[in-house]
Parts: sequence; structure tokens; C-alpha cells
Amino acid sequence: MSLLSCTTAFAQSRDAGDAVVAERQAATDRAALAAARAGWPALFEAAYARYPQLPRGVLESIAYVQSRWVMLDGVRAPDAESAPAVGVMGLYEGGGFADQVGDAAALLGVGRAQVERDPRWNILGAAALLAEAARRLPPDAGEADLLAAYAGFGPASRAAIDAFAREGFAYDVLLALDRGVDDDGIRVQARAIEWERQFAPAALVRQRAPFVRLDLSRGSVETDGYAIDARDETLHAADRAGGGDPGLNSTDYAPALWVASPYFHARSGSTTAVAIHTMQGSYAGSISWFQNNPSSVSAHYLIRSSDGQVTQMVREAQAAHHIGSENGYTLGIEHEGYVDNAAWYTTAMYNASAALTRHFCTRYSIPCSSAYNGAAGSGINVLPASVKIKGHQHYPGQTHTDPGINWDWRRYYTLLNPGSGGGTPRTLDGFESGEGHFGTAPAYSGSSTGIAASSTAERDCTVARVGSCSEHLRLVDNPSNTQPWAVRFLSGSGTPSANTSVARNGKLGLWVYVAGGGFSVGLGVDDSDGTERSTLRAVPADTWTWVEWNLADAAVWNAWVGGNGAITAANVTLDAIWLERAHTTYTVNVYLDEVRWTPN
Repeated sequence: MSLLSCTTAFAQSRDAGDAVVAERQAATDRAALAAARAGWPALFEAAYARYPQLPRGVLESIAYVQSRWVMLDGVRAPDAESAPAVGVMGLYEGGGFADQVGDAAALLGVGRAQVERDPRWNILGAAALLAEAARRLPPDAGEADLLAAYAGFGPASRAAIDAFAREGFAYDVLLALDRGVDDDGIRVQARAIEWERQFAPAALVRQRAPFVRLDLSRGSVETDGYAIDARDETLHAADRAGGGDPGLNSTDYAPALWVASPYFHARSGSTTAVAIHTMQGSYAGSISWFQNNPSSVSAHYLIRSSDGQVTQMVREAQAAHHIGSENGYTLGIEHEGYVDNAAWYTTAMYNASAALTRHFCTRYSIPCSSAYNGAAGSGINVLPASVKIKGHQHYPGQTHTDPGINWDWRRYYTLLNPGSGGGTPRTLDGFESGEGHFGTAPAYSGSSTGIAASSTAERDCTVARVGSCSEHLRLVDNPSNTQPWAVRFLSGSGTPSANTSVARNGKLGLWVYVAGGGFSVGLGVDDSDGTERSTLRAVPADTWTWVEWNLADAAVWNAWVGGNGAITAANVTLDAIWLERAHTTYTVNVYLDEVRWTPN
């Protein structure tokens, strides 16, 4: 074994040991946190009783957005890319941002330490600040206006600089309210937000708000130059070529918004590597910080936890100030959250981050297969230069330990390299030159429920994840019933012999893009004794997602028609792709691409 291999193996072994210790500590921390969270709903209720003018749910939602219901200690960590925040409400203590702690203490007539360390006074402090902000606003101001005024990113003189960050903070708080949260003792009661009353259309375009509820009967919305995009079901300028606000669109990476940071310099060489960071703060707070901070720090891209929104702040051609001596050749991605809380690392965030990194791999010829694929660790662990996609903690000459023990490197590697894990993949259907095995409409067969016979399936060469074309399913609700949707998209017109045979010792997977939330995807496989159905994989809205099932793993297969709940034949064929979700009344667009078998 080479010295390099020995060094890497030792580092991975050390990290694996770190992971075991960290998991034990995490279990202890979770138990303590659950006990603390159990008492916080009563504290929120007490705050609403004292400040009845506040909208219900807003305090719980701010706590979710700022801290994920964790008592932040306000210590300025060396990894932090935002001003320090304190308490369950994530109140700022100055240091370039507003001194929310001091202002709250003055309003309540208590000492700073009480607001910093006691959840009761921390929550009451946020309520007092909200009430004071509401008092200063005009009577017709909405919740978004109130939240933007409360955000605390800086003094009034910086309002213009912070406008986008304040808008993003308000949107994220209202999104948590709109969705609701019920997770590990966090309780945010869902309350439908009338987005069109809270934000101007241009802001909704920027934030990609879930706008479909406006007119379910028509399935579309058109108003003053804006319309719902049929593919991703969010609001866009009706004239996509000339509308909207081009100043807020990234020219480097189309899905990203553009908000400039003044902190960058010319590169010293070519772009050859990617650095993964955790902000140690909130998405909106870090955007504000990167626009004006005493340390001149910045990053190329930032990603929001709740929905994977991406904001670019430094052009890719320039060096951002994110990793010291390694700035000249790296691209930096900051992820919202804190290294000691895995709850921030959502599926939406991982998917958005991996899509961005795949863009880097293609544009700069950085091998995605060169990404780190080992255990997460909590300290500094310098990896070889041959590992091109790695964490801040893995680069030489660093003091930062992000993304830390809770970042799932193996999951990230798989997202960057779908189908990785042994042998050469075989593409069963790429939809490049025809329909392949899938020549049947999704409404075929009595197995499909909830959708109308007018649903269609056709090849689409304007949208693709791999190559130039994909398969486009247009799923139309059946208005005569309210059944949940169960869509069986058949391969080979339901004839197993029409499909390509693949070995059991492998995995079947595909890329899926669903323009609507709540969908799950599965497979049906024709086995020697009938058909087995896979477990379902949840698919987030509005992003390409790789889904995959191991044919040799009986835990992911269930009996369907004549099957025994496991893949037992040496060779099998794909029967169908299943798409399921709760009943909805609007048409949904689904895109499938690169149906693939990979040997184990």
C-alpha cells in the first residue's frame, strides 16, 4: 500500500472512530434537547398572551428558522460566516448586526444575561422586538413587512444593502408556517400563507414561492406579466426571455440568484477544486454578512436548508474569501446551519448542493468521482490534493472544522456519482432516440388510480438530466373522484419479454424531476414467481433526484402480483415505474431520465 493510501486509510479510520463517539454524544444531546423543547410551547403561549397583537405561530417559526429550536450560545465560532446569535430565537448581539439582545433587555427591563441564557426571556425578548417593530410600521403592513423590519441584520442605514437578506428571512419564516413543522419536539402549526398578499410578484419570482394554490380550477395564474410555469409550478415573468429582474439572476449558474459581495480578488490559477462549508448561521444572515463584515469573508454560493434555494455572491471567475491560502483555485459552497445539528442538512439542501457541484464538475473538468467518500469527522483532517471535492476541514492550513461530523459524505458522493458502487452501469432507457421500452401512456391499466385518461407520456428534448431528452409525463387529475394518485407507467406494454433482462446482483435506478411536492417513486420488477414492488422513495419538488433500489436487498422489495417479497431469480426485467401522491386537483408534470442498471 502506498504512503498516500495509508494516510487516507488512517484518516478514514480515525474519522470512523470520531463518528461512533459523536453518535453516542448526539443521542445524549437529543434526549436533553427533547426534554427542553417540551417546555417551550408554554413559553410561546405566554409571549402571545403578553403581546396579543402578534400573529400566531410567528414566534415558533422564527425559532425554527434561526436555531431549529436549539439554545444557541452566542459564542463567535471560528467557523462562523454570520454574526453570533443567541438563544432559541437566535437573537443577534451586535458585532456588525443589530444588538437585538440589548434592545430586548431594555424593552423588558431585565439584564442581558437573562435574555441570553433563559429561554423564557429569550422568547419574550423576540416578542417584544416584534411588537416594537409592528408599532413603527403603517397599519396596512403585512407579516412579511414585520419580519423584514425585525430581522436584525444591521442599522437602518444598511436597509438597502440588506433588502434581499431581509426578504429572504421573511420568506423562510412564512414558508415554515405555510408548511408546518412536527419534528423531534419542534411544533410549528401549519397556517396557509396568502403569498400574493405578502410579497410583490417580483419577490415571489425570486423566492420561487409555492403559488399554485391561487387558482386550482384553472391550473394556471396570469396576472400583470406573471404566470405559473407549468413545469416547476412556481411564479415567473410571463416573458421568460425579457421579464423578471435580470439583475438578480446568476449568469454563471442558471438556478441561482445573484447578490454581489464586495469581497473577492483575481484568481491565481485555474479552478480545480470545491470546498464544502457550513455557515454556523442562517442563510439570510450569511447573505447580509457577506455584503458587509469586518473580516472581508465571502463565498461563491450559499444554499438554504428549507428548500435548497441557491444564491451566488462571488463570480466563479473570481476568488472568494472562504478558505484562506486555498482561495486561488477553489470554489466555495456555504450550507445553512450549524455543524452540531444534523437537522439543517435536508434532502433539498443536499440535492441543490450536489446539482451545483455537478455543474462545477462539468464546467471545470473536476472529476465528481474525486469527491471525498469517507466518514464524517469533527476536527481538522487534511486530505490529499487528489481529493478535489471536500470540506473546509480537509484543506491544508485551516482552523475551521466544517462541515463537520453531521455532513453525510457518502450520501453526497452518491448524489454526485449516481449509480456508483461497482461495475459498469447499463442504460436501459435514455430516451435519446425514442421512447425505448416505455411506449404506453401513464393511465394504462387498472393499476393506475386518481389520474384521468387524458394524461400523456411523450419524449421531450427540451428538458433532460442526461443527454438531450427525457420522458415527459403529464398527469391530469381525474375530476370524478378524490382518490390518491397511484400511477403505473408500464415498460414493454406490460410484457416482460419486451424488456431488457438484468442480473439480480445489481441496482435499478433513474433520474426523476417532479414539478409538485408530496410525490414518491417506486419500481415494479418481474421476477420468476410474479411481480415485486419496491419500497417508495420520497422525491422533492423542482429538482432532478436520483432514486435507486438494490435488487439483492429483500428489505426494499414487497410482494405485489404473485411475488414473494424478494427478488429471487438470477435475472429479472423492469415492469413499471410507480408514482404516488395524495389527491390533488391540478395537472402535474413529471420527467424521467436515464433508467439504469448498475452491478453490485
